Amino acid sequence: MEFAELIKSPKLDAIRVVYPIDNSMEATLCITSHHLIVSSRTDSSQELWLLHSMIDIVERKPNVNSTGGTVVLKCKDFRTIELEINGWMEFNNVCNSMDWLSNLDDPRLLYPHFYRAIYDLVENGWNAFQIETEFSNLLMFSDDWRISYVNKDFAVCPSYPEAVIVPKPIDDDCLIAIASFRCLGRFPVLSYFHKSAKTVLLRSGQPMVGTNSKRCKEDEKLINTVLGSGKRGYIIETRTQNLAQLARTKGGGFEPEVHYPLWRRVHKPIDRHSTLLDSLSKLIEACNDTKASMDKWLSRLESCGWLTHIKDVLSSACLVAQCMDQELASVLVHGSEGMDSTLQVCSLTQVILNPDCRTVHGFEALIEREWLQAGHPFATRCKHSAYTIPSARTREQSPIFLVFLDCVYQIFNQFKCSFEFNEKFLIYIFEQTYGSQFGTFLGNCVKDRKDMNFAKKTVSLWSYINRPEILQDFINPSYEPNSKVIWPSVAPQSLELWSGLYLRWVVQQNTYEKAWNRFAEIKVKEKELKLKATRLRRKLIDLTANIAIKDV
Repeated sequence: MEFAELIKSPKLDAIRVVYPIDNSMEATLCITSHHLIVSSRTDSSQELWLLHSMIDIVERKPNVNSTGGTVVLKCKDFRTIELEINGWMEFNNVCNSMDWLSNLDDPRLLYPHFYRAIYDLVENGWNAFQIETEFSNLLMFSDDWRISYVNKDFAVCPSYPEAVIVPKPIDDDCLIAIASFRCLGRFPVLSYFHKSAKTVLLRSGQPMVGTNSKRCKEDEKLINTVLGSGKRGYIIETRTQNLAQLARTKGGGFEPEVHYPLWRRVHKPIDRHSTLLDSLSKLIEACNDTKASMDKWLSRLESCGWLTHIKDVLSSACLVAQCMDQELASVLVHGSEGMDSTLQVCSLTQVILNPDCRTVHGFEALIEREWLQAGHPFATRCKHSAYTIPSARTREQSPIFLVFLDCVYQIFNQFKCSFEFNEKFLIYIFEQTYGSQFGTFLGNCVKDRKDMNFAKKTVSLWSYINRPEILQDFINPSYEPNSKVIWPSVAPQSLELWSGLYLRWVVQQNTYEKAWNRFAEIKVKEKELKLKATRLRRKLIDLTANIAIKDV
């Protein structure tokens, strides 16, 4: 297929563009293979490049009394752009082109496969986070674990990476048996080792016990092996008890206490899939209603349930962190497949417990390890966003990763000085998951990315972010390294709407940005003054010493 076949009107002059926050301009429209480009006809500095993959839905509004109409592009980053076009043919051509180009399914047709970096790469992000490096850090504190390559060529579990960290006493034959017992072959693997408490966090898919209470002695051996002598553990189930019980009728289920006597099961239900997308759609609809009264706005914010979802995930992560850090107990987390809420809880637990995950490099490693390599299906989950009409949605489309980022923002908002990165960093990562020139979030798992050779054919997001001139824009000027565990509050009064993300196309953020930039300038000046004071102090000491020598 040639892109030219999908573009009937590649260039249009004299269109009118209406931006968010009531900005508009007369412009020229160009449609390329991967971008929609809008250029002001009076101000050359005003130009918009919009990836077709960032468009969520295309709405057509034909003019009633004249030819042409308005093309409304509703984007996955919650932005809305209106193009007022004269002429029926041009109007229909633009609508059709945007419909086709924004719904390409083959990742080899998307922009990352055509993008070429025109800058020097400081590092290759595709190789920046190897499991061997993670394992070497683990060996400094425990030698009870090993790297297993039982999944080489993805033979045991298609959604796992080829190398995983497992208990040393468990051989590969046991892992193969356990994989046949766990949903989608996702056997328990190490997610995090809490160094100070010597406790571990495992994640997996649900056990396939079914209605006959099927057993797997190899699975029981692995689960119990991670417990120390006289220790007990917790199994955090992210489904309600009813849903977990219902799963048994479909072959799934949960670990029977009689076969896992040292483990206590706790249900911390977390919504997922279409429920989350419906909630996000209602939230964005409320945010875009700029004429709503205060009472109506607050009512709609409450009824959409978005902050309730955030609270549920944060509460679960806090519980896991408490079990590991304060009760000195190891934890296994799973729901059904172990690719959504399980990853939310495990990754947030590490943000709470591990100060490394609150640095730029550590947070990148966390996303790589707990989301990309752990098999979160980004291509499926992020296919559509808040604006897609309900009839066009599928159960598999859901803003799971956005919920995680929102939870991180809530923790960041309560502990701003404990994070090396700023809010812009989180927003930028969110944007890249839905539309990007980088190949990092393409595909549904490591196998997909390897099969399509993304590491050779696309540029990694981390290669771009970690360039010093780019990274400086994502650094938090108030950062003070904090090696302690941080305990976020999940009280309703402590959680707030992430206005920098959900309201940035509705409410001007200039005041906040100016204040933040001014704060950054003050912090830079403070560092300069401290450095100058240190130099003067040393100079004074030298002068004092010289005077003392002369007096002698």
